[in-house]
Amino acid sequence: MTDKHNNLDTPDFVRRCVNLADPRIGAKAVSASDEFFAPKDRMLARDAAVFIPGKYDDNGKWMDGWETRRRRGQGHDNCVIRLGLPGAIRGFDIDTSHFTGNYPPAASIEACLTEGDPGADTQWVELLAPMKLAGNTHHYPAIADRRIWSHIRLNIYPDGGIARLRVYGEVARDWSKRGGDTLYDLIAIENGGRPVAWNDAHFGNPINLLAPGRGENMGDGWETRRRREPGNDWSVIALGWPGTIRKIEVDTAHFKGNFPDRCSLQATSAKNVPDEALVTLSMFWPVLLPEQKLSMDAVHVFTGQVADIGPITHVRFNIIPDGGVSRLRLWGQVLPGRR
Repeated sequence: MTDKHNNLDTPDFVRRCVNLADPRIGAKAVSASDEFFAPKDRMLARDAAVFIPGKYDDNGKWMDGWETRRRRGQGHDNCVIRLGLPGAIRGFDIDTSHFTGNYPPAASIEACLTEGDPGADTQWVELLAPMKLAGNTHHYPAIADRRIWSHIRLNIYPDGGIARLRVYGEVARDWSKRGGDTLYDLIAIENGGRPVAWNDAHFGNPINLLAPGRGENMGDGWETRRRREPGNDWSVIALGWPGTIRKIEVDTAHFKGNFPDRCSLQATSAKNVPDEALVTLSMFWPVLLPEQKLSMDAVHVFTGQVADIGPITHVRFNIIPDGGVSRLRLWGQVLPGRR
């Protein structure tokens, strides 16, 4: 199994951004004009869409996605989705996998920013003008708008089915209310953490390290291929807000015959440094956590071993020599002021 996030044929935003429409961070399809053949919630499922020959329900062929009935009048169908976390959208994956004679010919996407769910008076902004769709295909339109949004509305013209919708972006965490001595997981998705670079993600993307909760299975983590040469694997991660790290957790949940033998972390404060320059620089960053022995399927907590190197903005997570880690938590005090 090769993780699509390691596929260089996909856009950069797919590999490096958070899916803001991920149900595990609270995303939900809140309304749809129609869902006769397949429910709207199925479109946000985290697994890749599947096709099951011969499977039918009371309304017809079972399809893994959102599918509306055949429209016989004017208009078009739409689905409103509450993003799990407000954020700036970098691009979409409009996936029509397994929809061949029943996909929409075109789609567009609007967005809004609102406290509650949208109502009749909500002002929507077009992010993606109507674009042509093909059947059984991933479509990856990029978005240049950097405003913050809380909801999107997917319009399909005039009807049909969408297997999956991914909304890739950067979380906009409100740090205006924060306690001085409170410890926050500064690389958590909900706090704006994001992966910057990595040397390998053959079986799982580093963004899984930042996800809520413990891993659901061995596929819900960062896992590299088996290393057949000297060295070790690594990933560089940006904190959601600068802070001083006091506690580190490394969780190898579900990784038993393939967990790393050891791990370490390096860190620095790298304000206004382009992501492209961080990889080389990271090799020389100060040590935040010296090499520590790991064990299978366990949460490892480090406090006394964490070096006091002051406020940081980025870490380099080294796994030695290779393997899989489910979650990484960096608990720290946030730096006062503004980024």
